[in-house]
Amino acid sequence: MSAPVVILVEPQLAENIGMTARAMANFGLSELRLVAPRNGWPKKGAREAASGATHVLDAAKVFATLPDAVADLTMLLATTARERGQMKRVLLPAAAMTEAAERGANAEKVGVMFGRERVGLLNDEVSLADAIVTFPVAEAFPSLNLAQAVLLVGYEWRRAAGLARPRFTGEIRAPQATREALLSLFDILEATLARAGFYPPQKREIIARNMRDRLHRMSLTDQDVRTFRGALKALERGAHRRPDDAS
Repeated sequence: MSAPVVILVEPQLAENIGMTARAMANFGLSELRLVAPRNGWPKKGAREAASGATHVLDAAKVFATLPDAVADLTMLLATTARERGQMKRVLLPAAAMTEAAERGANAEKVGVMFGRERVGLLNDEVSLADAIVTFPVAEAFPSLNLAQAVLLVGYEWRRAAGLARPRFTGEIRAPQATREALLSLFDILEATLARAGFYPPQKREIIARNMRDRLHRMSLTDQDVRTFRGALKALERGAHRRPDDAS
């Protein structure tokens, strides 16, 4: 699947370009295009801000004009927080990236352009796009950092592309305890409790059954059983030590 191209129009701060590269790498985007970056390229401080995503910066392409940067694209999206008065579709990131993923699956080249840190994209630049992407931010504070906007787009693309899977799960990796191991644990536990005088008269069988039920509900693993058995043995040894044995 072809991932979207990220296009930064006249980016000014090296830190923002570096953090954009980091956001792209987080979600599997790798093609960065810079349109007339202020004060040239490369910029001092960009690599440090990328926090290891230097492969994105190293492969970045610089273009003198926006038409040059988007010439090979079959779909172009413009991000903006302001209504532009243009007759274009306005999409939230999830819908926009769903379409981008579908186009990418058909080997089409999709680009998403982001504007200047201070003023964003110009109306003439937005007019080159097929659709507008806007973010559902709070009305009282709609401004997003450049890298934050790229991060949101990258996240939604990864979801739409079917790549948003947990990097790890909480599932138990150790094998479940066998019935033999559980029965052995029950024997040791009950014998230890009996020697400690835990059971009230005439109630040992009822309490033992209740304890077994509780342990069954815990779905103990083989390692759990070994740990419990080791703990019980340690308690037994401690109970048989004389006070003057402690050191």
